[in-house]
Amino acid sequence: MIFDSTNRFSDAQAITATAASTNVIDLGATGRVVGGSANLVRDIGTGQSIPLRIQVVEAFNTLTSLAVSIQVDDNEAFSSPTTVDSQTIALAGLTLGAVYNGLYFVPPKTNERYVRLNYTVVGTNPTLGKITAGFVMAHQEA
Repeated sequence: MIFDSTNRFSDAQAITATAASTNVIDLGATGRVVGGSANLVRDIGTGQSIPLRIQVVEAFNTLTSLAVSIQVDDNEAFSSPTTVDSQTIALAGLTLGAVYNGLYFVPPKTNERYVRLNYTVVGTNPTLGKITAGFVMAHQEA
C-alpha cells in the first residue's frame, strides 16, 4: 500500500498506552464567498469516498482490545475534539499485517479543519504493537 507522507496519521507508531496519532492532518481553512458573511462549510466524508487504511505493522500483546477513533477539531491542539467514528478490535485481530476494516473510509461529519486518529487501549497497556495509518488512493484488493 502506498501512503502519502502528508496524509499519514501514524508511521509505525508504537501504541503502548492510550494516545493520539503522531500526526494531525490540516485540511486547510475554508474560504468565504465574495460578499458572504460566513465561511463555507465542508464535510470530506460525504460525496466521493476517501479510503483510509489502518494497518498493524507490529503485532500487539497484553491488551484486551484497541479502539481507533477519527477525531476532528477547529484547532491543531485538539482542545475540544469531536469523535466522528470509532471502532474496536480485539487482541486476536491485532496481528502483524492486519488491516483495520472498521474504519475503511472517511465517515460523514469529518467537517472541521484538523483531523487525527485517537488510539484507546482497553485492558493492560501493551509493550508491543505498532500502527501505520493514513489516507490512501485506493484499497488494495486481496
